[in-house]
Amino acid sequence: MKHNLKLDSHSIKFKTWMYFVLFTTCLILILWSLQVFFLNTFYESMKSQQTSRIINSINEAYDNNSTARFLRKVETIADSNDLYIYLVNENGVITSYQPSEEVAGAGFYYQQIGTIGEYLKNSKNNDVTLKIKGVDNTKEVLAYGAVLSSKDKTSFNMYLFSPLWPVKSTINILTSQLFYVTFIALTLACIISLYLSTRITRPIREIVRSAERLASGEYGIVFKGSHYTEINNLADTLTTTSIELEKSYALQKDLVANVSHDLRTPLTMIKSYAEMIRDLSGDDPVKREKHLNVIINETDRLNTLVEDLLTVSKMQSGKMTLNVTEFNLSEAARTIVNTYEIKNEEGYSITLDCPSEFYVSADEEKIKQVISNLITNAVKFCGEDKTVKVSLSRSRAHSSVICHVEDHGIGIASNELEHVWERYYKTSSNMVRTTEGSGLGLSIVKEIMVLHRAEYGVNSTLGKGTTFWFELPLSRIDQTAVKPEFTLSDGSKLKEK
Repeated sequence: MKHNLKLDSHSIKFKTWMYFVLFTTCLILILWSLQVFFLNTFYESMKSQQTSRIINSINEAYDNNSTARFLRKVETIADSNDLYIYLVNENGVITSYQPSEEVAGAGFYYQQIGTIGEYLKNSKNNDVTLKIKGVDNTKEVLAYGAVLSSKDKTSFNMYLFSPLWPVKSTINILTSQLFYVTFIALTLACIISLYLSTRITRPIREIVRSAERLASGEYGIVFKGSHYTEINNLADTLTTTSIELEKSYALQKDLVANVSHDLRTPLTMIKSYAEMIRDLSGDDPVKREKHLNVIINETDRLNTLVEDLLTVSKMQSGKMTLNVTEFNLSEAARTIVNTYEIKNEEGYSITLDCPSEFYVSADEEKIKQVISNLITNAVKFCGEDKTVKVSLSRSRAHSSVICHVEDHGIGIASNELEHVWERYYKTSSNMVRTTEGSGLGLSIVKEIMVLHRAEYGVNSTLGKGTTFWFELPLSRIDQTAVKPEFTLSDGSKLKEK
């Protein structure tokens, strides 16, 4: 595998780093915009709202406090809120209150008292609010004038001036501070983004390396996950895929080996007997007939093998469709069992136990093939007694019919039962497969049952035999087969005879 050290702009690592840095940069730009470029506008809005609240507070202080206490409170308000407040009493004495750190504009605001006083005289509400130009005639000042009067207290004309721009030193401090904030934020963004991108991409790179091994034909690989759920799910999925590919590859090799063996044997016999006819028995009618029968039988075996392979292939590829009709399963079972009567001459006993007529909705030909395959399998492994029993019975719920095919052969180990449906599988109790059949019968049974979405299975005991079964829902209920029950007065059950 080649490692490309060149910067990849499309990689997750680069994009994670870039997006993180861009996000941080956007936040810094917003911070700069709000703190520097829009500070004056923001300050003016906030200052106006604050001044309105302070004016209300001064009015309440005048109404609820003595004159001396009121004057002390005005002094505190002016100093703590960067305001210039002038009080003119009834005798025309002016008392000024201003911020302790800012006195440069005090004279200018003192001169504006007369101007604001003229507006106040013409006001109908005993107060006036307006904006005026500041000291340098570029920035604005919020000016407020009001008459504070009471029968029991000294009356005042109050003039309040609130600058609507921040102090220049404040802007300089904020700007200097933002330089440090920007540097620290971008540095941290780079470090954190590199750490996160590396942490995220490291398990992905491990998965890629494992996937390259899988692509080169190394199956059964276990993909490692990480701390992230999505990557763990990906690793688990790829691990499952790797295991399934390994199974599929092993099955493929086994299939090729078995098919090659099954093809080689009949082809060899066909060639051998054809040569015997040519060289030895061509003029002998009896021997020629015998040899020709062998050739015909071996040709039939080849044809059966090819047909079974095509059937399994169609079913597993999803190209096989069902022709579902209602038919008598009991009659179909009788038909199949009757075709095995020739086996009676060889000492086999194949019986059918069918106490009633069972009607189902399914593909009749496919179900017949299932019964035939199960009987053929039972005949091959039925044991010394050569007995095969086929039975049809109603399920406990009386809504379906179960077909059993039972033999008394050597049986199958319990840990191998789930594998008998696989193509060419040979159990430990039957390591040498007989030459009859294609080895695909039970695999075809499984695929037909899956297509019908029907229940099927196998039960076996070593040394006692094996029973294969499948279950189909009834399309109609034979009422004569289900005797009704009646409850007597003593609580006992009586079934109709």
